[in-house]
Amino acid sequence: MRVHGRTERDLDDSTVSVIVLDVPEKTALSPVFAADLLRGHTDTIVLGVLSRGESYGLEIFKTIRDATGGTYEIKEATLYASYRRLLADGLVEAYWGDETQGGRRKYYRITDAGRAVYRGNVHAWVVTRGIVDSLLDLGQRDPRSERQ
Repeated sequence: MRVHGRTERDLDDSTVSVIVLDVPEKTALSPVFAADLLRGHTDTIVLGVLSRGESYGLEIFKTIRDATGGTYEIKEATLYASYRRLLADGLVEAYWGDETQGGRRKYYRITDAGRAVYRGNVHAWVVTRGIVDSLLDLGQRDPRSERQ
C-alpha cells in the first residue's frame, strides 16, 4: 500500500498520519460529509490560524480556504459566531486596525488561554483520530492473527 507516495516499509514510528482504508486517490468526499466531520472544530481551526499571528476576519477565511486548496470553506456566519464565542471565553482578543489600508478591520489575536485550549484540543484530536483509525482498520485485520 502507498501512503502519500511512500510504501509501508518507508513509514516509521514517527509517522503521525497513516491512511488505513484502501480508497482510490481520485475519490473525493462529498462537501456535506467533510463539513459534518469538521463541524465542532471551527473554534480550534480559528485558534490554529491565530496561533500563527493576529489576523482579521476575511484573512482568516482565506487562510482556511487556501490551506485546503479551496476544498473547504467555513461560512462567514459560522466564523463570526466562532469569533464571538472565542472572545466571550477569553481565548482571543479583538481590536480595530488602522484605516490606512482601506476599510476599518477588526483584528483578532490569540491569548495565552487560547493557546492552552488550542494545544489541548489538538492533543484530543490526535488521540481521537488514533482511536477512529484503529476502529476503521478493524476491517483490514485478520481476526485469527489477533487471537494469538
